[in-house]
Amino acid sequence: MICAMPVRSFDEPPPGDETPSQGRQPTAVTAVAAIRAAKQQFGEVTGRQPEAVIGVRAGDGGGWSVLVEVVELDRIPASTSVLATYRVDVDAGGVLQSYERLRRYTRGTTDL
Repeated sequence: MICAMPVRSFDEPPPGDETPSQGRQPTAVTAVAAIRAAKQQFGEVTGRQPEAVIGVRAGDGGGWSVLVEVVELDRIPASTSVLATYRVDVDAGGVLQSYERLRRYTRGTTDL
């Protein structure tokens, strides 16, 4: 049996994937979807993939702030590698709005 799929232009967003630039309201995303979007877009922009998500908070206007840990400098032994914590903000539609490094530290460092 052959199933026919509707043909859609690549310029046309998939259903439910409207963006504010098209004059539509963004669809609110869940915390889990915001985390996925923040990690993926942060990695694309910086070229660094987050190792861990250490926090998430609902922001103003339906957006989210996600705290991610990133290896900035790999060292041997790994306990001396330099890590950083970044705050990554996404809007209600899951689109990256901003990011900033909050702190840098060696992997073996603990907070007191």
